[in-house]
Amino acid sequence: MRDLSPLDSVGPLDSVGFDLDLTLADTRAGISAVYAALAAETGVTIDTDLVVRRIGPPLEEELAYWFPADEVPAMVARYRAIYAGIAIPATVLMPGAAAAVDAVRGRGGRVVVVSGKNQADTERTVRYLGLEVDVVVGGLFGADKGAALREHGAGAYIGDHTGDVDAARAASAVAVAVATGAYDSAALTAYGADVVLDDLLAFPEWLGGFRAS
Repeated sequence: MRDLSPLDSVGPLDSVGFDLDLTLADTRAGISAVYAALAAETGVTIDTDLVVRRIGPPLEEELAYWFPADEVPAMVARYRAIYAGIAIPATVLMPGAAAAVDAVRGRGGRVVVVSGKNQADTERTVRYLGLEVDVVVGGLFGADKGAALREHGAGAYIGDHTGDVDAARAASAVAVAVATGAYDSAALTAYGADVVLDDLLAFPEWLGGFRAS
């Protein structure tokens, strides 16, 4: 964990933002199953293990690895049409996710989920997992998340991807990275995250320490 002393000016975390996939929600099995369904429908060979190792960037980018550019829009539409029925029932909470949300709310804070997943499936996933959050914003990745985080006053943003560090930076928020996705702790630290946690199990203690500092 990096020293937070340079960030003392951030102040109390009255609102905290979280990424969804591989931060709050383990969507790997569900996403793998959706790509397997697309492969079965189209006859295109898709390495679903590779797909889930790259979860984070926009859907269009991943589909472009497997389909010609002119077919990607149709595949995006098909993916989204079948996602809710296939992927959401296979989605589970990441370790410590519920406790992390509860830690924010228990201190009187607001929880803001900002995800690259489309709005409808972001809302469905949060609802399915039973997470008590205040705001859900979908369809944004990387620094593009910054405006939503600013709008909702997020003083910190927690995510597993380097794009989530970019999001926090764009919002002038504390970048809290969890090594539960494509990047390990060393990579997230090297990229410039302010805080790197092994997973969300460590988040309540960090939050308590930050708010007490």
